[in-house]
Amino acid sequence: MTAQLPVRSFRSTSDSSHPDRWRTPLGIVLFGLLLLTGCGTKEIEAGDLQGAWRAILQSPGGELPFALVFESLSGELRAVILNGEERVSTSGVELAGTEVTIRFEWYDSEISARLTEPGRLVGQWRRTSAEGANTVMQFAASRHSESPEQTPQRFGDLPESIPASQAATKVDGDWQVTFRDEDGEEPARGEFEQQGPLVRGTFLTPTGDYRYLEGRYESGVLRLSTFDGAHAFLFQARATADGGLEGDFWSRDTYHATWTAEPLGEEDEVLPDPWKEVTLTNGDGLFRFSFPDVLSGDTVSSDDPRFDGKVVLVTIFGTWCPNCNDKAPLLSSWHRRYKAEGLEIVGLAYEFTGDPERDGLQIRRFARRHSLDFPLLLAGISDKKAAALTLPDLSAVRSYPTTLFIGRDGKVRAIHSGFAGPGTGEHHSALVAEHETLIQELLAENVGGPESDASPSA
Repeated sequence: MTAQLPVRSFRSTSDSSHPDRWRTPLGIVLFGLLLLTGCGTKEIEAGDLQGAWRAILQSPGGELPFALVFESLSGELRAVILNGEERVSTSGVELAGTEVTIRFEWYDSEISARLTEPGRLVGQWRRTSAEGANTVMQFAASRHSESPEQTPQRFGDLPESIPASQAATKVDGDWQVTFRDEDGEEPARGEFEQQGPLVRGTFLTPTGDYRYLEGRYESGVLRLSTFDGAHAFLFQARATADGGLEGDFWSRDTYHATWTAEPLGEEDEVLPDPWKEVTLTNGDGLFRFSFPDVLSGDTVSSDDPRFDGKVVLVTIFGTWCPNCNDKAPLLSSWHRRYKAEGLEIVGLAYEFTGDPERDGLQIRRFARRHSLDFPLLLAGISDKKAAALTLPDLSAVRSYPTTLFIGRDGKVRAIHSGFAGPGTGEHHSALVAEHETLIQELLAENVGGPESDASPSA
């Protein structure tokens, strides 16, 4: 037995940088125990992982399940997370001794686990969070099938600790939802599709959506979850006698909220207009910025000649934000399609740690993942109040992403707060079409063309 574990990486990433898990004295002790327990144990091989697994994170609200698939493509071992119709890619899989590490480098996140026995993985999920703190949740997985196509049922039988509610037999449809935590209330729109006990859907909020949710509704109890390397969401609710729902929402390892819901009427609207959430604070219609471009090293400013007479999209984003990752491929596509017609795009990144080296690395990873070749500026930290202080021309930063549409005359023509991702179905399709139509209309204008009231064209 030696102290050097052989590492087999199934992806080469020349500038990957990950925290050293064994730097602390406790880490050294755990590493020693790992070596001792690994003595005489068969090293993990790709064949030990191939197939579909039922995985869980240990949430404060109980088990948070998801499907994990290991598959070999062209001789390369890959891992994919499944949430309903969503397939979440990972940035690499590494094997070292009895341990496997699954990386989500664009979220500065990873799962590390040991094969404790055939078909059984135990470990933890770690993610860098705001202000450099780590989210850590215990992880376990059991192999369901050697075939990647035979995925496991997400939730098992209803635990005895969750009392059944004898109420409505279905939650199919749209719901008016209110989430409550220590900071107050937030409205949301729940949209669920149910087939037998299987439920899929999402919650739309003023800032975005809660991703692809999947779970079960039985005996009057609704259970939903999702995991994508950045979010770890668990929802539980019981049907009430008046036809509503009430329950709990847990996010990652610390956040908790309660929520209630009632059926939504066809004409009811519960969310604010995302085109009116943020306004300009000045009377000249301009939006000013000046920050360093992580990709080129140059400072990029709103008054640079490159923007003269151009239509400019400014996206306020964070690499840690899944809805920002949802929107990035669209920005890349629009930039390629309309650049020759006079479209410029600029990203203002607000990151977790405030460490320029670490945050710059995450921005470069974001650019590679989505094939972005427009300026990505490191503008500040992710706290919304702190971000707003760096952008005095805006009334607030309500959500990530926020998109500003600037005409050829240099005036802000519209501001959209948030983004409905592909998990929202028709809402996503309609929003994408709305954004692209506005881009086309602005490109069709001449310099000095008609001004609008900072709302999208009808």
